[in-house]
Amino acid sequence: MRRQFGFSTTAIHGIPHRRPDWAPIAPALQQSSTFVNPVGSDEEVLYSRYGNNPNQLTLAKKYALLEGAEDAIFVASGMGATALAHLAMLRPGDHLISSSWIYGGTQLLFDHELARFGIDVTYVNPEQPRHWRKAVRKSTRAIFVETPTNPLMRIIDLGPIAYIAEEEGLALMVDATFASPVNFRPIEHGADVVITSATKYLNGHSDVIAGAVAGSLSFVEEVNRLMRLWGQAIDPHAAWLIDRGMRTLAVRMERHNANGLAVAQWAEKRDAFTKVHYPGLPSHRDHEHAKSVLSGFGGMVGLELKGGAAAAERLLNRLKLITHAPSLAGVETLVSEPRLTSHKSIGPEGRAKIGIPDGFLRLSCGIEDAGDIIGDLEEGLK
Repeated sequence: MRRQFGFSTTAIHGIPHRRPDWAPIAPALQQSSTFVNPVGSDEEVLYSRYGNNPNQLTLAKKYALLEGAEDAIFVASGMGATALAHLAMLRPGDHLISSSWIYGGTQLLFDHELARFGIDVTYVNPEQPRHWRKAVRKSTRAIFVETPTNPLMRIIDLGPIAYIAEEEGLALMVDATFASPVNFRPIEHGADVVITSATKYLNGHSDVIAGAVAGSLSFVEEVNRLMRLWGQAIDPHAAWLIDRGMRTLAVRMERHNANGLAVAQWAEKRDAFTKVHYPGLPSHRDHEHAKSVLSGFGGMVGLELKGGAAAAERLLNRLKLITHAPSLAGVETLVSEPRLTSHKSIGPEGRAKIGIPDGFLRLSCGIEDAGDIIGDLEEGLK
């Protein structure tokens, strides 16, 4: 029986093995689109568009270990991972049940693109758990959930949903980008498929766009088949960079977790904020559940400013350390307004319905000194 290694060890080494003398410590970058094919061989060719470049394969195996999945695959973006995972799971005429608390881009994909394939989607408010079962039809094939949610940091209880999925023979698909496998591993809580934007915590340095899907061998094979046809393979250099980023994933998450909590605790005491969204705060609606399922509360903090959009713009114009930019989970602290970025597409009414008012800021705490992040916010509020 193979020895079980710790999370940090796995993130660095994958399955550790003895290296031969004079072997390089840093893995080699196989920056090649294609490889020499043996004459007369009917084996699968090595071709980076097929996702079987050594850098792609090594990275995927390591990520599968971190998620506790049989297999995994990396593709060209987080949205690419979401799209290919659902196309691999669903067929024309199928029905998908989705949480209504999801990223705006994912909702656009469901409403406009899946509809073109004849796939129907029903949205369920996770605060009404009985509605999951009510939404099930004969044609239902899967349930999709995002947790922690973007940008309110709600932590959805997967237990009841996984029970319904198993009882009804449905696949449970979970996007846990905001947690990373350090803080939350959905498969341990009944999920069948994990989707993540590797652009975020896995890479962690704001210099790569990529996504990943983890699940059973047969499911990942189907995602791989679609990836080859739709042309979503990740570049070898991007795979190498993500692997490099994952080597520090565990220690980076420790700092993200600590900084997120420190900033949230500070912000909750300031009159300038009407509400602070962070699962590590006792005031957060899901705090007790978050404590039971998360290994850390993450670096993402939602801030509602008194004074709405005008107050948010005043603050953003005064920041020096914190950068106003979309995306998240890099080593540097970033801030964005969901009304203009992640949830712009669903409009003011749609945002209000899910609790994202104008004046809401999504803060991604980096790994700088927490006091400096807080100090920049304090200066901005003056």
